[in-house]
Amino acid sequence: MDKTLDEIIATRPKGIRRTTSRRNSGKAQVLGSPPHPPAARARAAATVTTKSTAAAPTNQQPADKIIVSNLPPDVNEVQVKELFHSTVGPLREVTLHYDSQGRSKGVAAVHFQRRGDGTKAFQQYNNRLIDGKRPMKIEIVLDPSRPAPSASLVSRVAPAPVAPTEGARLGGAAARGGRRGERPNKSVADLDAEMEDYTANNAPAA
Repeated sequence: MDKTLDEIIATRPKGIRRTTSRRNSGKAQVLGSPPHPPAARARAAATVTTKSTAAAPTNQQPADKIIVSNLPPDVNEVQVKELFHSTVGPLREVTLHYDSQGRSKGVAAVHFQRRGDGTKAFQQYNNRLIDGKRPMKIEIVLDPSRPAPSASLVSRVAPAPVAPTEGARLGGAAARGGRRGERPNKSVADLDAEMEDYTANNAPAA
């Protein structure tokens, strides 16, 4: 019962005695080494990291509090502290919740000393497997007294207008000049009438 949380997360094949060595770090003891070859472990870790990063909240205040759930019933506060202190950052407080019978509910509240470590813990441990089969759930607790950071001034300033090129200016002026000098279209009858007037005015006198 004095094992670290890292040891509990570690996969323990049935029929094999547990070693009494404490050389493993808190992270290795909690999360363990799944019974897969190194290449398979690397692929699985990459997949979990990608999913966790994608699920991490964005555009929110840096968090320093998290709720950890789906922990095994034999995990205690000391093991939770060791895991997050050794792999994320210094802690203010860790509280593991128990039922009326004194059994762990598998839920712990973790308060870090530094803002942002809660978000880091979410990205690092959300959905990580314990004992190779139980996904550990991490939820970020936001402080309502702290407003979310506003958008940066850079993102709020409109981009500079694009200056027209020399060709565009000349083309616009030519188009405007053409519109001012344009003559109204004439019908065939108007052209015939003008031709008759021209012929009559320029015909030689009899």
